[in-house]
Amino acid sequence: MFRLKNNDIILFQGDSITDGNRGRNQDLNHIHGHGYQYILASEMYADNFDKNIEVVNRGISGNRISDLYGRWQEDCILINPTIVSILVGINDLNFSFENGIGSDPERYRKIYRLLLDEILEKKPDTLIVIMEPFFGISKNVEYSNFMKKNVSAYSQIAKEVAEEHGAVFVPLQDMFDESAQTTDIFNLLWDGVHPTTGGHQLIARRWKECVEERINER
Repeated sequence: MFRLKNNDIILFQGDSITDGNRGRNQDLNHIHGHGYQYILASEMYADNFDKNIEVVNRGISGNRISDLYGRWQEDCILINPTIVSILVGINDLNFSFENGIGSDPERYRKIYRLLLDEILEKKPDTLIVIMEPFFGISKNVEYSNFMKKNVSAYSQIAKEVAEEHGAVFVPLQDMFDESAQTTDIFNLLWDGVHPTTGGHQLIARRWKECVEERINER
């Protein structure tokens, strides 16, 4: 059970996995999108109807970490969140493979640090959650080999940046790897990157497992 504080604002940030085809208006049927963030938002609201909480989704499909930084003032700082969850990195690899305009590992590290430094400079007590970028397998063998070879470097950086900033790290690659031992990986990540409905449920469970205690002990 999530025991949130009065007036908590929980922000989910990232790329298409977080975007989840979210609505861009105030239609509450669609405002959180479809995916792990919707599952978590549903539970947070149901557990805390008396706390005036707000869950905000600002994921944008196709975003790299540099794209997040470009809109960080508007889509993070000005929202004034008390909890920020970030999942980003896979498009930095995607774009590097496709057209060379992704971010190499050290640029990814540098910009990630800037994102977190800016949050904590404004609000040092913000609870930050860093989610691990992950990859399954693709039917495009060249792409699949590239992603598998490189994704671990970005995952390691995300973990290190989380540790440096006192953030909660949510590991996801091991979860998908283990689940793929009992089912076809395409039942979890339908194109190697984007989760299925069941894949999103697994992410939500892992997020809660890693973050719930930190939320409740604040």
